[in-house]
Amino acid sequence: MSRVRVKICGINDAEAFDTAVAAGADYVGFVFFPPSPRSVTPVQAASLSARHAGGPLRVGLFVDPTEAAIGEALDAVGLDILQLYGPCDAAALRGRFGVPVWRAVGIEGPGDLPRDAGGADALVLEAKPPPAATRPGGNALTFDWSVLRDWRPPAPWVLAGGLTPGNVAAAVRETGATMVDVSSGVEHARGVKDPALIRAFIANARARAGLT
Repeated sequence: MSRVRVKICGINDAEAFDTAVAAGADYVGFVFFPPSPRSVTPVQAASLSARHAGGPLRVGLFVDPTEAAIGEALDAVGLDILQLYGPCDAAALRGRFGVPVWRAVGIEGPGDLPRDAGGADALVLEAKPPPAATRPGGNALTFDWSVLRDWRPPAPWVLAGGLTPGNVAAAVRETGATMVDVSSGVEHARGVKDPALIRAFIANARARAGLT
């Protein structure tokens, strides 16, 4: 099995960004969605990104965005990937902006597993938000990973939602995920990343205890 790639999402301060870079994260995510406690503006994201040349790929997370909003972010910070929530024409956006598009998919049961990529370059699988949720995404919840056993992925995919340093190794073992995405699972307070948890998550994701 190939090396597990790790995305640390919801980066909104210098310490978290520096830690993710130093710990070897493959991707860092900037959330451009004001209702989120992890939200940053394009200018703030650009300032963080400028702290290190190269390093992790920069992912911009958007919810029901307009093309203007995506364009504003891309003008400010060199995003490598767009991660989108809500209905979108992934192929058209990739053609318009020239960067890969990941599409988030909420999973509650086998019927929610995507049978096609919908034009996206990759799929982000996480728990379907509960009815009272005010934000999309995994909302710190896991879904039943066993539903992935007989699924035939139509595109590269990312396991997200409810992952923590304590369960990520088991998640990789059970699902065979080659990429994992974490946000609230490496925070010591809502919206505040914990450097020690970031380091532990990355190390544990790649330990793949029990894999041969």
